[in-house]
Amino acid sequence: MASLSRHRLSPADTGPALRALRAWTPPDAPSGSLHPGDVGWLLRRDDATVFLWTDARTDTRADERTDTQTSARAEGATTTTAAPVAVGFLDGPVLRVTTAPDADLGALAADAEDLLVPGNDATDGLPVPGWEPDTEEPWLVFSWTPEPVSSRAVQVTESDTADRALVHRAAFTGSTLTADHWRTMKKSPAGHLAVETLVRTPAGEPAAAATGWFGGTGRCGLLEPVGTHADHRGHGYGRDAVRGACAALADRGASAVAVLTPASNEAAAALYRSAGFTVVRENLDWTRPGGM
Repeated sequence: MASLSRHRLSPADTGPALRALRAWTPPDAPSGSLHPGDVGWLLRRDDATVFLWTDARTDTRADERTDTQTSARAEGATTTTAAPVAVGFLDGPVLRVTTAPDADLGALAADAEDLLVPGNDATDGLPVPGWEPDTEEPWLVFSWTPEPVSSRAVQVTESDTADRALVHRAAFTGSTLTADHWRTMKKSPAGHLAVETLVRTPAGEPAAAATGWFGGTGRCGLLEPVGTHADHRGHGYGRDAVRGACAALADRGASAVAVLTPASNEAAAALYRSAGFTVVRENLDWTRPGGM
């Protein structure tokens, strides 16, 4: 017997979701929408919400127990365990989900219906019956295999946090990232998984930065996010930030490093290729007919 349950997790309660995602992270590029690092980056926000789906499996087989004093057999005993089967969150109008290898995708899609209200018109990683793959905007999945790295990047320390946030705001129009957001992320249950690199100009100005996320020894790491200050593009600073983060992840035991970008973002794709990444596949969102 099985019973699907959805749990709404606050940032402080995301440990089980992160552990599940780490267990599902393969040695090569992540197979689903979410890596532990995607949740980690979300946790820069105090109001972040993560969904954890569990499948309560009831086992009615005989339960055998042995202790140092007695050995007893309980015939027909019943045990119930709640196994994680999916993790997700709303990224704007997109529900992003990664599932366990044996998850019932139909049941998950049915349970997610009340999250997919009009306006939330796309899913990443969860096929929805009646919805269509968005072939007009594929995402490129890049992977990097560990190799010797030379880079001008340095690890971000507390004294660098303001400059790290400055680079992000200057790289992404509309970003409001602050040093306090960065500190919130680092104090979250995912904070220990993050590696941060920063590259400065010869004059000491912050030029580029990358955040890498460790998925576990022998598992794929992730870059999220990567940015170059708008005033310092075209000098290789972004490549050095990327390669520095990749090297740090490899030193921790990552078997590979992945990064995703829309196929239409030609500048980002060129950056990752120059840093030694290769495209391993394309991902397509599922969209509501007539939505987006």
